[in-house]
Amino acid sequence: MTVDKYSEIIYHKGFERSSEYANGEYEMQEIGKDFMKLTRFQYLGKAPQTDGYPQPPLQKEPDDAIEIIELPDPNTVHVRDIPLRRAIEHRTSVRSYSDKPLTLNELSYLLWCTQGVKETIENVVTFRTVPSAGARHALETYLLINNVQGIEPGLYRFLAIGHKLLQLDIETDMAKEITEACLGQDFVKKSAVTFIWTAVAYRMKWRYGERGYRYLHLDAGHACQNLYLSAEAIDCGVCAIAAFLDDDMNELLDLDGEHEFVIYVATVGKK
Repeated sequence: MTVDKYSEIIYHKGFERSSEYANGEYEMQEIGKDFMKLTRFQYLGKAPQTDGYPQPPLQKEPDDAIEIIELPDPNTVHVRDIPLRRAIEHRTSVRSYSDKPLTLNELSYLLWCTQGVKETIENVVTFRTVPSAGARHALETYLLINNVQGIEPGLYRFLAIGHKLLQLDIETDMAKEITEACLGQDFVKKSAVTFIWTAVAYRMKWRYGERGYRYLHLDAGHACQNLYLSAEAIDCGVCAIAAFLDDDMNELLDLDGEHEFVIYVATVGKK
């Protein structure tokens, strides 16, 4: 029997990993195996919380904001009622959007659905509209706003506690820069708004150590699915994006890429 087999060596900034294609199957690269092995529960070890270290802040402070924008109270925002089953059945990735803008009410609604704070125990924990391991909620939400009524295009960050929007950069052509960092996927700059979730690693690691890196990715999936389903009520389409240049995205958001890094992206626009 003939065995189709070849191997390749991957070099990237000092990392070397081999991968093989054998017997019709492509074997997992060693870097993936390493991640899955070293984040197994038995390797959890002592987390900083167990050793008595103080917990990190529940969200990033707004000291990088040019302007703070008050968002409409989610309790006052009314959207079309649709059955949950219908939202699930209609869930699909949409990459083509109309020129119709989102309203500020609709943006407020989407932010509440994806990271809305329902209850806060000050300096201890927040309970939100999405699940998170240990209620750590290590995600931050950045927004590339292109077409939202009353909001200048640019880069923003959401303050989940307080439900406010921070204006970060309206001078740089962020739509162009972020589109390029997303491998030139043109629908990014044609979206009404693009959600960019970042992970603050220590907020999760404080309780779960290295195991926490798995939970960061799970949390991002929870938030994005809520975005897909909630968008159906306002006639919007969503497309999740995991194909982006990590270093470029982190640099655009002024992140170090280790303590905080971009973990998931999703575009939103009117159908």
